[in-house]
Amino acid sequence: MELDWLATALVIIDMQRDFMEPGGFGETLGNDVSQLARAVKPIGTVLAAARDAGMLVIHTREGHLPDLSDAPPAKVARGAPSRRIGDPGPMGRILIRGEAGHDIIPELYPMAGEIVIDKPGKGAFYATGLGDVLEKYGIENLLVCGVTTEVCVNTTVREANDRGYRCIVIADGCASYFPEFHEMGLKMIKAQGGIFGWVADSAAILEAMTTETFGKRAAGASR
Repeated sequence: MELDWLATALVIIDMQRDFMEPGGFGETLGNDVSQLARAVKPIGTVLAAARDAGMLVIHTREGHLPDLSDAPPAKVARGAPSRRIGDPGPMGRILIRGEAGHDIIPELYPMAGEIVIDKPGKGAFYATGLGDVLEKYGIENLLVCGVTTEVCVNTTVREANDRGYRCIVIADGCASYFPEFHEMGLKMIKAQGGIFGWVADSAAILEAMTTETFGKRAAGASR
């Protein structure tokens, strides 16, 4: 496929301390948070290239208002975590906006001027201004990465697909607590000739960006 880089944004999903680090929400659910670390370096390389090229960069964070008015009771009550959303933890209240755990990991921290979308749900379009931002900047294509592959990444790609955006998911720039879910999540996206989007690894993305940055060039996406 061809990408018009002038109409393409990099969207980095939920690389937050509460999901990535010990003591956060991910670990309270019984997950091995080290499984997510593999996505950090590939995201970092694409992020650096996007910044050098002047691309629009968007970061998302899942979390809630301190009074939990935007957190449905069914979401707060789900599962059997050792701490629930809003409970105090080692990085502040779990998944609460403004707390340390809600913020993005230092390795991928937003630069001044980069857009940060705070979202109350899994998808980056639900109850946010993301659609308005993309329209403002004339964006048609999204390079999507982050965590977790089968949950917030998949949900965002499906939302974007319904709104007419073309998505390329960066395979090694995504991760899951469950490696088999990561693999299946990518297969779901690219099945049937790209039913929700396309999948490429970071090396293919970087090659396309550096060979003909802001030109129209195939990004090595697989179907």
